[in-house]
Amino acid sequence: MSLLEQLLAIARNTFLESIRQPIVLVICAAATILIVMSNPFSAWTMQDDQRMFVDIGLSTVFIATAILASFISTNVLAREIENRTVLTVVSKPVPRPAFVVGKFLGVSGAMLMAFLYLALVFMLVEVHGTLQTARDPMHMPVILFGSGALIASIGVGAWINFFYGRSFAAWTLTTAVPMLGLAYLLSLFFDAEWVSVPLSKQFEPEIWKALFLMSLAMLVLNAVAIAASTRLGQVLTLTVVVGVFVLGLLSDWMLGAQVSGRVEVSAAWMAFFQTARAALPNFQVFWLSDALTQKKPIPTDYMLVAVPYALALVTALLGLATAMFQRREVG
Repeated sequence: MSLLEQLLAIARNTFLESIRQPIVLVICAAATILIVMSNPFSAWTMQDDQRMFVDIGLSTVFIATAILASFISTNVLAREIENRTVLTVVSKPVPRPAFVVGKFLGVSGAMLMAFLYLALVFMLVEVHGTLQTARDPMHMPVILFGSGALIASIGVGAWINFFYGRSFAAWTLTTAVPMLGLAYLLSLFFDAEWVSVPLSKQFEPEIWKALFLMSLAMLVLNAVAIAASTRLGQVLTLTVVVGVFVLGLLSDWMLGAQVSGRVEVSAAWMAFFQTARAALPNFQVFWLSDALTQKKPIPTDYMLVAVPYALALVTALLGLATAMFQRREVG
């Protein structure tokens, strides 16, 4: 078996193992309820209700994705090391770097599936829009297409689980993504009163850009979890992932004033703050809710900087994970 085949086999097994975990379906279901309920809750701002929904909805998707990454990514490698099942792989002629990268690709695939599901739910509710007044009609195409897709995907998952004994969570989620994608596409061609409209009228490319950058943050969190789990147990790995996520969101606020010179500090502390800011993944780069709520476009130049930044972080973290796993005793 070639190195590429080994890598793909590990990634495939990890993807299936991750997507079958009940916690994935539980968090996705809870986030779905929160995203849907954010729509009526946003109708009390007395100003721009849709802007409030976009902010709350994106926050829900971002936090749910971070929680999923914390639970799933910390589990795939640390559990195998603790249970010694990793010996069945590394004892064969499988290079340890391929094992680490395969684990990352597999769990990232599962996370991407969950993220696409949440993103499509959010975009369907965004097409519906918040009801500014009691006279505003509900967007029946969104309600019918979206609820139909969810009910059908649950039915498929239940059918396959009952008759074939397959994972209900995995089949429900993997079926829901394409069906919700179709429901979202169909909803773009109709307004609230079933009148045909151009696709461009309800399509929001700027929101999709923001969601794409959030998916990059998910990849970085996965890489952090893989790196930490090569040396730490599940609980400590989970703590590290949550800590890096929170500190990465607050790094500009905590370290920006010192690094920019707005706060007077000694040269030693300045070097420390600069090093800490450079080492911490800056998740504010991937969080563009403010730009959306202020109705500002996301420049292409910004995307061309954010994407290499995410790839550089992932590459560095996987390199660190490989280096630490090379010397890890798993026997």
